Parts: sequence; structure tokens; C-alpha cells
Amino acid sequence: MIKPYLYIEKTKKKGRGVFTKERIPAGTRIETSPVIVLSYDDTAKADKTKLHNYLFLWGVRETRSCVALGFCSIYNHSYDPNCEYEMDFDAETMSIITRREIKKGEELSINYNGEVDNTSPVWFDVKRQ
Repeated sequence: MIKPYLYIEKTKKKGRGVFTKERIPAGTRIETSPVIVLSYDDTAKADKTKLHNYLFLWGVRETRSCVALGFCSIYNHSYDPNCEYEMDFDAETMSIITRREIKKGEELSINYNGEVDNTSPVWFDVKRQ
């Protein structure tokens, strides 16, 4: 399920991103998409490819990874994200939920570190929009 008011657009500094055509209230589940879970060995292989930038750590011990389908892998990173993601390891899905009200036309973002308040460095230079 991806809300019909979401769309992908190219940004000036961060490549593609996910945006909204409508205002979205805080606490709205805007997407729940399936994931493809990769084994530890497949994760090591994928980490050496362009897919590295689109993988999420997976499992309680984070020894595997997943490729999230839908728009999940297109949301850009922010240390002050307006959305958070939630993983369901049993159902093999990933959901995106708004943390605050989102304005029409606004870009949606998540913290790639998993926890919304985690300010640990990520593997790329963070661009401000």
C-alpha cells in the first residue's frame, strides 16, 4: 500500500526523493511495502554494488539486509526526519509513518540510522535541501 498522493521527483542536491501532493496528518502510515530479505552472504555481495545505498539492515541482530520495494528505498535521509520507518520481520514488510504534519509539496524523509534521533554519521556527505 502506497498512498496515492505520494510521488517521486528529482531534487537539486539529493537525487530522487518522495514528495506529497496533499497535506498529511502526523501519525499517518503512508506506505507499507514488501521487502526482499538478503542472507548474510548476499548482503556482503550487494554491499559491493550500487545497491549498497538502497539496503536496510534486517533482523533483530541486523545480520542480514533487505531491499525494500515500493518507494521505501527512495526516501532521502535527514537527521530531523518528518517520517520514521517500521519493520515487520515476520511479515517481511517495511512501513513509513509520518512523525508530524507534512505540507503539500514537502519532501518526506527518514533517518537512515534507524532511530529518528540517532545523529551518528552516515556513509555519505549529508546535503541540506
